[in-house]
Order: sequence, then structure tokens, then C-alpha cells
Amino acid sequence: MSLSPPAIMSTPVAERSLAPDLARGAMLLFIALAHAHMFLAHETTGFRGYAVDGTALDRVVAGLQVLFVDGRALPMFAGLFGYGLARLAYRRTASGADWAQARKLVRRRSWWLLAFGFAHALLLFFGDILAAYGLIGLVFTGLLAAKDRTLLRTAGIVLVFHVLVVAAAGFSAEAAGHANASPTLVADPAEAALMRLATWAVLTPTFYVVDIVPAFAIGIWAARRRILDEPSLHLPLLRRTAFGGIAVGVAGGLPLMLVDTQLWHPQAPAAVAVYTLHSLTGLGTGLGLAALVALVAARSARGAEGSAGPLARALAACGQRSLTCYLLQSVAFTLVFVPYAGNLGASLGDAAASGIAVLVWAATVALAAWMARAGVRGPFEVLLRRLTYGRR
Repeated sequence: MSLSPPAIMSTPVAERSLAPDLARGAMLLFIALAHAHMFLAHETTGFRGYAVDGTALDRVVAGLQVLFVDGRALPMFAGLFGYGLARLAYRRTASGADWAQARKLVRRRSWWLLAFGFAHALLLFFGDILAAYGLIGLVFTGLLAAKDRTLLRTAGIVLVFHVLVVAAAGFSAEAAGHANASPTLVADPAEAALMRLATWAVLTPTFYVVDIVPAFAIGIWAARRRILDEPSLHLPLLRRTAFGGIAVGVAGGLPLMLVDTQLWHPQAPAAVAVYTLHSLTGLGTGLGLAALVALVAARSARGAEGSAGPLARALAACGQRSLTCYLLQSVAFTLVFVPYAGNLGASLGDAAASGIAVLVWAATVALAAWMARAGVRGPFEVLLRRLTYGRR
């Protein structure tokens, strides 16, 4: 006879590991930087969406973001997503549930993430990643119980599809003359919503899935070894991953940085090749950044949040409310940039947009720190948990 699943309790803040929360809070800055320029009304852009006719400062900012942010933040968050989902399933089974019950919980949560992503795309931003997380949680649930060899093999296979999808997107952009077709340029709110949904429906099951799954699988592998929960026990691995991964990403991103800042003008096949290389090596940078944050956390009394400094505590508070802060970024960018709101996207350049991104991120960190001091959880975290677990 099947036993009813045990009651679920939230992990107390004092018992949470610092590294995962710190990583999410810090990397939300990278998400903000990667998204802000996508709201601008550039007529023609490079592969990563930056203006081809920007000022010198715009090109410097674009070059730095191509090297360290674009195609790097998403793999980093994907690794954290896999890590967190694996730890969720483990806590579920450790509390007395069997694998079938844990899998049911993961899939229910994934369905709600899909719903959140749909609403996010409909109302705010076509580049939503919540639905991609939900889709992966539904399709790749089995990876949570798979052998290590299966995890690494899956990551390798999906990387092959990643190359094919990115190359196809690159040739499509070349054929279209890199014309900006962003839904954020549309002045009519209803038309813009439909265009956002259409773009989201294409991006989610293709580009985002192949970008997320490899890091997702590696995150599960890391969770089994509690690498972010106990970073002080894995310092050599974290150092190699941090410095090696970031170095690989910088080397792989340098050619595209030259292309997107108009310093190099290769023919289409070579341009698409460097675009693909940039995307492929982003996995290294994403994992390297996660490892770097874990190294920082390891210096705070083995990740005990109570001994962390005020900045680390504020970033961790933001990471604990990452869903809320992520959605607040889209709200702020919509109010500031789109034609039917602030309309600053029609006149600002990439450097200014990145400046606004930093301010928006800093505001969410300050808000999260205040909520932590007041003992208030993130409203969207509370909602997702209520929908996933019910009132228990």
C-alpha cells in the first residue's frame, strides 16, 4: 500500500548553504545585463543583439558583455537549476517519499514553471527562461535518478544539437541582414503580446533547451557530491573549474566580440562559426562563474550565512528570492524601455541600457535584503511553493 507523501517544510534560512543563494543573487546581475539591451530599438544588430552603429562606449560595453555575460549567464543559471532540482528530489526522498512521489512533485512544479513562463512572455518579455526550465523538468526528470555516466553522455549529445541549432540561428540572422525583429519594438500592446508569445514559442523548445540541458545535467552531478553545499571540501575542483572554465569562455568568445563590435568583418560561414564557438564555450564560463562564487562562499565559515558580510548576505537574500527578482527585472525594463510605457528604448544606446540594468539589479538586491531583515519571503516563491505543494 502506498504511503501518503510526508509534509514538506521549508529549509530554514539559517540552515541554507550560502554558495547557491550567493551565486543566484550575483548572477541576476548578468541576467539583467543580458536582457536590457534586448529592449532597445536598434534597426540592425550583431549576433548578440547589440547595435552595429553604437558609440565607442557602446561598443566597449558590448564587447565586455559578449565576453563575460551573453551566453554565459544562462548556462550558469541552468547549472544552478539542475543542482537545486536534484537537492529538492533528494530532500523529498530523504523525508520518506519514494522516487515516484519525488518525480510527481518535480513534474508538478515544472508544469507551474511552464505556466509562469507563459504569463511572463505574454505580459513582459519574450526571452523568458522559466518555461524552458519547466519543459526540461518535465522531459528530463529521469536524469535526477540517472547514473553519472548517463548524465555526462546526455550533456554531450545535447551539445551536438546545440551546435546545430545555434548554427541554424546564425545563418538565419545572416540571411535576414541582422535586422532587429524584437517584439519590444512594437507600439501596440496587444500586437506586442502576440509577437512575444510567437517568439517565446520558438525559443523555448529549441534554443533555450539545448543551451540549458548540458549545464542542467552537470548541475545534477554536482548536487550528488554537495559541491556547492560544502565548497570547502572541493576547493581544488572549484579552482580548476573557475579559472579553466572562464578562460575557455573568454578564448571562445573573443572572435565574436571582434565581430559584434565591428572590428572584424568575416564572410557568413566564418561569422556563423565564431557565433557557434561563442555559444558552445559559454558552458565553460557559466560553470566557471558558479565555481568562482562557491570559492567566495567557502571563505565564509564553510558557507554559513550568519558569518558572511553584509554584501554577501544581501546577495544571498536576492538569490533566495531569485524568481521574484528575475520577474521584477522584466517589470522594470518594460516600464522603462517599451514604446507604450517609458519608451527610452527608442533613444538609448547599449551602454546606457547596461547602466539601467545595474541600477535595477541593485534595487532588487536592496529590496531582497530588506525583505530578509523583515522575515518576508519572495511573493512569487511563496506562490510557486503553494501551487506545487498545496496548503500543507
